[in-house]
Amino acid sequence: MFGASIGRAAQRIIDAIVRWLAIGHINPNILTVIGVSLNVGCGLLFGMGWFFYAGIALIVANLFDMLDGQVARLSGRVTRFGGFLDSSLDRLSDMVVFVGLMVFYARDTPSHSTLNVFLAGAGLMGSVMVSYASARAESLIPKCDVGFLRRPERVVLFIIGALSSYPGSTNFFANRMPAVLWVLAVGSYWTFAHRMYHTWRELTKAEAAKTANVDAEASYAQSGERRAEPRLVTKPS
Repeated sequence: MFGASIGRAAQRIIDAIVRWLAIGHINPNILTVIGVSLNVGCGLLFGMGWFFYAGIALIVANLFDMLDGQVARLSGRVTRFGGFLDSSLDRLSDMVVFVGLMVFYARDTPSHSTLNVFLAGAGLMGSVMVSYASARAESLIPKCDVGFLRRPERVVLFIIGALSSYPGSTNFFANRMPAVLWVLAVGSYWTFAHRMYHTWRELTKAEAAKTANVDAEASYAQSGERRAEPRLVTKPS
């Protein structure tokens, strides 16, 4: 009940911001560019080890990422280029965060970890493959958004890892970024495999349905030809 009340209050605030931006004729593409710029700054903060501030920047950046589409719909400015720009810059936003983490864990500091560098790199490649698989699949099938580790889930995990970072703390819930990298690395490839399987299954079903339709049409045509064949009528002598 309490959580639902918070969600409704937050949605009302977001709706008010969207209306204000739409009334002000703010171009949705500008919001998209601001969002990706903040994400680049977030990657820099991660690289410098300022995880908490990177988490705050990530929250604000994804607020802009959420607003651009709603403003475009409310103001009637939905365009194909806007969708392309948003999707393309989302990939960049993902990658700069991963690269920032790779830089941080590769530095000669007490937090140096070759394993975490590897996990961040694996997560980066996996997230790109998840997005590519979806884009490529949707040129063949109507929709391919299956899998539990999509972009919103990745963003939430990054925020959890960033805001839980307290150097020197021995609390179990502190400094969870290494665990987040494990989830991102493994989960991204699991989601990629799931989308590959989903696409194969949907294409197989489509091919089977197409074959069945062709067979049905051929059977119907043959039955029609048989009905149209002339019959010999024997006249009484």
